[in-house]
Amino acid sequence: MNTTFLSERTGFGPILRRLALISLVSGVLAACDNVSYDGVEDTIQTPQGRYEPDGSDPNRQTIFGTGGISSLFDETRAGDTLGGGGLGVNAFLWRASLDTFSFLPPLSADPLGGVVIYDWYAPPETPSERFKVTVYILDTRLRADGVSVTVNRQLRGADGNWYEAPVDVGTAAALEDAILTRARQMRIAQLGQ
Repeated sequence: MNTTFLSERTGFGPILRRLALISLVSGVLAACDNVSYDGVEDTIQTPQGRYEPDGSDPNRQTIFGTGGISSLFDETRAGDTLGGGGLGVNAFLWRASLDTFSFLPPLSADPLGGVVIYDWYAPPETPSERFKVTVYILDTRLRADGVSVTVNRQLRGADGNWYEAPVDVGTAAALEDAILTRARQMRIAQLGQ
């Protein structure tokens, strides 16, 4: 059979050549996997005093916390008694922030990063004023410094546009206290069960 005719007719010639080349290169690279040289160690020496993490240590610290990413979803981890609950942040603070601002429309919620962004809200009593709240959960423990709130305020001008306005100094602190109070209530309720 004439292979030139077959490759021109079906268009498989260039494809088959590429597949053969890829297979050949893959085979050569795979054969290099277990090559050992006499007298040459297969490990990299680290400078003295430099930290070399042990990948088999289940208590190692990673960007996902102790134990790695699998511990984020492990319900039996040690932090559960403090409200971890598989989240990257304290579960009581997380639920309390959602509960405290349940009247606000949520724009974004990231339970692993501990950030809840609420959309603009205009109270019915003052339609020419609106607020936007962002809550940051900063710790996996229920602590007073484990939550931070930022509040943005805008007023509607005579032209109908919204303009930035100052927020009272104590507003953010009062909202943080409300979240902490609700989180403590939730924790006490859970411990009482």
